[in-house]
Amino acid sequence: MISLKPKLAKLFAKNVRKSILRWSNKPLETQQKVFRKLIKDANNTMFGKDHDFKSINSYNDFVKRVPIRDYEDLKPYVDKVVAGEENILWKGKPLYFAKTSGTTSGAKYIPLTKESMPTHVEAARNAILMYIAETGKSKFVDGKMIFLQGSPILEESNGIQLGRLSGIVAHYVPKYLQKNRMPSFETNCIEDWEAKVDAIVEETLPKNMTIISGIPSWVQMYFEKIQEKTGQKVGEVFKNFNLFIFGGVNYEPYRSKFENLIGRKVDSIELYPASEGFFAFQDSQNEKGMLLQLNSGIFYEFIEANTFFDDNPKRLMISDVKVGVNYVMIISTNAGLWAYNIGDTVEFTSTKPYRVIVSGRIKHFISAFGEHVIGKEVEQSLKEAIESSLVSVSEFTVAPQINPESGLPFHEWFIEFEKEPQDILSLAERIDASLQEQNSYYYDLIAGKVLQPLKITTVRKNGFQDYMKSIGKLGGQNKIPRLSNDRKIADAIYHQKLTK
Repeated sequence: MISLKPKLAKLFAKNVRKSILRWSNKPLETQQKVFRKLIKDANNTMFGKDHDFKSINSYNDFVKRVPIRDYEDLKPYVDKVVAGEENILWKGKPLYFAKTSGTTSGAKYIPLTKESMPTHVEAARNAILMYIAETGKSKFVDGKMIFLQGSPILEESNGIQLGRLSGIVAHYVPKYLQKNRMPSFETNCIEDWEAKVDAIVEETLPKNMTIISGIPSWVQMYFEKIQEKTGQKVGEVFKNFNLFIFGGVNYEPYRSKFENLIGRKVDSIELYPASEGFFAFQDSQNEKGMLLQLNSGIFYEFIEANTFFDDNPKRLMISDVKVGVNYVMIISTNAGLWAYNIGDTVEFTSTKPYRVIVSGRIKHFISAFGEHVIGKEVEQSLKEAIESSLVSVSEFTVAPQINPESGLPFHEWFIEFEKEPQDILSLAERIDASLQEQNSYYYDLIAGKVLQPLKITTVRKNGFQDYMKSIGKLGGQNKIPRLSNDRKIADAIYHQKLTK
């Protein structure tokens, strides 16, 4: 029997693409509409009254009244919402709290409202539909689709359900995808990540898998277990698997490893989801970057990353950004986050339409000596150093070594190799040369004999998994920071004897 689903998917994709083009071709008008509605809808909330929203008539008024905040600054309001109070940050109560791990305050509770929740689901759906509209490929909708995610089991507190974002979203999978979706609800509820991946392998092996989605580092574990069990490449086991959907980290450091595990190239779609909002998705296989979601109840501001820690950094609207500049992204949302710093840095790859790449975290950088090396730079350096070679990297992180036993300080790269280089010193030199080329501050410090070139420390197989397990963050949405400005992770790696 011939399925109608691929044909219907193409028609649906065509209509969604038209809708997306309408707002993406009018970006400034779209953002102004979002801004006005946010201010109007929150007029009578505690936050709105505290910041005199009724007298805000322009963006400049907003900047004067609403300072930039991170979670710690917003916590007094969030605590009231968690306690069950209404009309605090947004009208009424949230539907959910996405519970995430905080660095200084323990658990963080990010609100999800009846206005914000649909945007998380629609953006993920639209990413697939835009892929169909561009490529014409739609047969995969008849196959099985796996989404590696957190447990869908939710707790409840003061009438508000809480859980991991991916677990919450699992309750919103459209009915037409329910039969295709894997793993089963029971398997998805397994808390132990390794046991969960083992169960997913057992469930999916006999199925016609066409889409696989998740954070690359954890999908890699799934792929490795499939290969161990079958002795075959993933692409041989799942002959119709042709689309990988990922988010959370840059895919490039994993690409060669994945192509080896799969045994062939597959198309990929990058997403930019977070508990605070679904910010962007890859809308084209031919253009760099992800389409910023300007009509999803989120008003965006941007601050140049190199000025962010100044006393009064300049806040910019979408109309003022430039391609290739590293910005800290600030959001105000229909979930009640106001001028909120999510901690991410982005660069625009295009302003017609507005597309971004995630360049790192404002807290994840190395500037022990004023070099301000960011995540994008270390990832690019490694990519350039290993391309056109047989070297393959599973995972890595970078930390400053300020007090070496001898010689000048340096950046220490902890790398877990899938295929090790024959000459590790030569690899270190290539990475260092690329980093110097990208970052003039780093170049000056090397040239001025303030730093010596970087050194590589090899991490044993599965060492990073063991580290994440030791801190209770194996699986789910957790990931290793690409770099740190201290040696907390580095010291743990040595203490746990995870190096070779």
